[in-house]
Amino acid sequence: MARSHRSAGHEPEASVELNPLFSRPGESTIFPRFTIPDGESLPGTAYQVVHDEVMLDGNSRLNLATFVGTWMEREASQLYAETFDKNMIDKDEYPQTALIETRCWRMLADLWNAPDPAAAVGTSTVGSSEACMLGGLALKRRWQHRRRGAKQPTESPNIVLSSAVQVCWEKFCNYFEVEARYVPVSADHPTLDGHHLERYVDENTIGVVAILGVTYTGAYEPVERISAALDAIQASTGLDIPIHVDGASGAMVAPFLQPELVWDFRLPRVASINTSGHKYGLVYPGLGWIVWRDEQALPEDLVFHVSYLGGDMPTFALNFSRPGAQVLLQYYLFLRLGFAGYRSVQASCRDVARYLSHEIGAMDAFTLWSDGSDIPVFAWQLTDGHTKNWNLHHLSERLRMNGWLVPAYPLPDGMSSITVQRIVVRNGFTRDLAASFLADLQKEVAYLDALTAPMPTEQQKEAFHH
Repeated sequence: MARSHRSAGHEPEASVELNPLFSRPGESTIFPRFTIPDGESLPGTAYQVVHDEVMLDGNSRLNLATFVGTWMEREASQLYAETFDKNMIDKDEYPQTALIETRCWRMLADLWNAPDPAAAVGTSTVGSSEACMLGGLALKRRWQHRRRGAKQPTESPNIVLSSAVQVCWEKFCNYFEVEARYVPVSADHPTLDGHHLERYVDENTIGVVAILGVTYTGAYEPVERISAALDAIQASTGLDIPIHVDGASGAMVAPFLQPELVWDFRLPRVASINTSGHKYGLVYPGLGWIVWRDEQALPEDLVFHVSYLGGDMPTFALNFSRPGAQVLLQYYLFLRLGFAGYRSVQASCRDVARYLSHEIGAMDAFTLWSDGSDIPVFAWQLTDGHTKNWNLHHLSERLRMNGWLVPAYPLPDGMSSITVQRIVVRNGFTRDLAASFLADLQKEVAYLDALTAPMPTEQQKEAFHH
């Protein structure tokens, strides 16, 4: 059975002790860590214990590792508090929330240039990982139907992915028994770009995943070039292979900052697109979206139908009970910001990312991998030959001492010998905060450059997982 990374080995004490100042007469000031207490405590006491425990977490606003939103306006927080009891699956009980969910994915279908947004199909999910699972399942089921219709075997499905793909796709392949065919990245082809794609696809390929915003570097994979490569493959072999666009980050950036970029339903081969409402959709954690271009892209036998208010509501989800509040927060933001507001927020994030990447790239210690021009994310490596006394893991540790969480990790297979650091610029990370970070970065680089002997490297490990 899998265990949490926080185990008894990390918490040798068997009890949690409360400062007596916060306890009430007759109340215990000691609570067991790993068993349910025998008796009750007052709400204020339980609150204080939990409040004091989570003070030990990092400051979310200084977390430059995560894509997930850490700030919303006061009105959004108020709406969240008023609606966190709504269960998204209870469409009978919360029909208006269900209607608002439909409005949201219809808006996304329109934003992503579906041929007929009214004929598109979509759903909210618990994050983009569930959305990817649903997109993969739809690809697999479509392939199975096609193969069975031709009286061909369906035992060996495969899906083609970049080696830089997010870990949720590895989980999809493992959980749903699909062979993952990874196209390795390289210095010449740092993203999946259609190069030699014919070597990876065959009659058992259920689809190709294109990433709009690679988590390692922030770069867009060129969906239009991938589609053109698949067009050429179909012309020569007859294989008609669809594309799923994993737009966890970029699908809420590209329409506003790069509207000329063709990556979405304008390409007939794109069957489905997912995004994270809680990333550049700007909502608190726990929300994803997926949209299929039409009903043909989502096999009917995957859809369950729920009746409410005399109507029919189709549902397709891995989770049953799940929050409805984040869906309402997404709708709030669509109304609050509109197209112009989203463009302004994303442009501000991109400006901060470009400012930081320019300043970091100008430092002798670093060589940029990306500059934040796609999604507001960029990465850098230690310049070859700069030093033998320290590495980016040491720098990550020094920055953590200042409160900043900036991961250091190897690039994916094909370039795994190269370690990079990456910054994600999110709404709320202002130019002033960026200047403060830059000052701390320069200070810590100066400290490390002044070392006269190498820093220890024993037991260094990757501090971030994709």
